[in-house]
Amino acid sequence: MTAAAPIATAPADKAPSVLRRLLGRKLALFGFLIIVICVGGAVFANWLAPFDPNEQFFDGLTLEGAPLPPGPVYWFGTDLLGRDLLSRLLYGAQTSLIIGLVANGAALFIGTLVGVTAGYFRGVIGTVLMRFTDLMMAFPALLLAICLAAIFQPSLWIVALVIAFVNWVQTARVVFTQTSSLAERDFIAAEKTLGAGHGRILFRHILPHLLPTLIVWGTLGISTTVLLEATLSFLGVGVQPPIPSWGNIIFENQTWFQAAPWLVFIPGAAILLLALAFNLVGDALRDILDPTQQGRD
Repeated sequence: MTAAAPIATAPADKAPSVLRRLLGRKLALFGFLIIVICVGGAVFANWLAPFDPNEQFFDGLTLEGAPLPPGPVYWFGTDLLGRDLLSRLLYGAQTSLIIGLVANGAALFIGTLVGVTAGYFRGVIGTVLMRFTDLMMAFPALLLAICLAAIFQPSLWIVALVIAFVNWVQTARVVFTQTSSLAERDFIAAEKTLGAGHGRILFRHILPHLLPTLIVWGTLGISTTVLLEATLSFLGVGVQPPIPSWGNIIFENQTWFQAAPWLVFIPGAAILLLALAFNLVGDALRDILDPTQQGRD
């Protein structure tokens, strides 16, 4: 008697096929290119930025003390302190992406741990964990994040942890549902009959089947994280100056919205494009990796 588990939806040897199908979709390709541009700008900001992001230039303001519009020297114009906006956007991309990856990775880990534990062991453990998850879902995520960020001293890593703490619940709910279904499958029962331990069942059979779902949720979650970080920074409880982030760039320059609209529109467009890009890629990955979605555009 054997207890061979079904092959996972997206095994490692199919990764090139998944990437090829992903890049074959026009919207996904557009999103992928935007992500590559943003990541490249963040990674190589030290070389791409024409100026120091915190340097205030004497010629960066008009004679009346107003920011300069986009021009040949300052391509995206300057802000209210005479700093180069393009340089601040490039360094701000580092902040947004670091928080997006760290916070989303932590949220994915916590949500997977809670969901798998509750779905596999069930009973009292599962009930307690899922009721706690429901309690967390009852709080508005933005309001909870603002309260937590206000309690702790805002910094890059504190903001990342706060966002992770409010974003893990959706992953936990999805993982719990799938784990509960997998735990009832015949191949899991056969493994238990043969004396397989919990560790082997979880790491050899449960988690590989959850991998496609985690990839999709991980991709989609980055866009949510980037938007939430920008919101917290805009409200003044996120990443604090002088560290640039796209949200606090808008916050610092909002009083010049009418006189110098590029100070709000350009970083706002960057936030929108990056969030849209991750959503487009995440939607395409869902269609490719989820058999129930295949064939849908």
